[in-house]
Amino acid sequence: MWAPSSFKVRYCLYPASLALRRCLRLGVLMAKSKFEYVRNFEADDTCLPHCWVVVRLDGRNFHRFAEKHNFAKPNDSRALHLMTKSAQTVMEELEDIVIAYGQSDEYSFVFKPKSNWFKRRASKFMTHVASQFASSYVFYWRDYFEAQPLLYPPGFDGRVVLYPSNQTLKDYLSWRQADCHINNLYNTVYWTLIQQSGLTPEQAQERLKGTLAADKNEILFSQFNINYNNEPLMYRKGTVLIWQKVEEVTTKEVKLPAELEGKKMAVTRTRTKPVPLHCDIIGDAFWKEHPEILDENS
Repeated sequence: MWAPSSFKVRYCLYPASLALRRCLRLGVLMAKSKFEYVRNFEADDTCLPHCWVVVRLDGRNFHRFAEKHNFAKPNDSRALHLMTKSAQTVMEELEDIVIAYGQSDEYSFVFKPKSNWFKRRASKFMTHVASQFASSYVFYWRDYFEAQPLLYPPGFDGRVVLYPSNQTLKDYLSWRQADCHINNLYNTVYWTLIQQSGLTPEQAQERLKGTLAADKNEILFSQFNINYNNEPLMYRKGTVLIWQKVEEVTTKEVKLPAELEGKKMAVTRTRTKPVPLHCDIIGDAFWKEHPEILDENS
């Protein structure tokens, strides 16, 4: 007499289930090996909750890098645009970044307080931003330095800092923009003295020793007829990256049912992307115009 079908199925599956249980037991033993204790040496670097997470990158030994690659002095627009392109790539990869600010060879990326990227591990924040930025810098180099080959890989170091309130975050970004103004004003006068007056670097440095901002502006205007306020905003204010909706026009081939060949048409679509701005972020006007940046629920 034939056995019930349910019995036959259970009987046939028994060897397979036994093998599966053995594999699962082996896997558990492998996952819990005697070597796993080394994980206890890993430091807990979880960022505090409800804080703004800022990752700031700085070029490593960029004075030498700029010399070797013939950067224009005091500012090279190609290098600055390449930095911004690399920063845009980072923001598109990590959408929890609400704003970024860059000047010279540095960029700061601000993650929203509620971000749970990488379980808020500081080392993950820093390494992911640094690696994405550095690889993008190399990848897009030819787009901005067509005639200048990349002689060796650039390096960037990073740090993670937490800011507990909106005001401390705004003060941090104001500090970086103030630093941009101070450094650029000095470099503008310094290189103008060298390039137009024929001073040596040591003589230009001695000439500027002890001078204030008003003194530097006076040197530029009285000796070289240069109004510092007319210098490009990108040099004086740095670059701010924020998310904005933009319309993109692309050409797309569309095939109509009644036609054998496709027809190329312009297609407009709206997408949100990081857009560069060159403006003041120290005053209140910028933050009133873009309240969504500090809105934790945006």
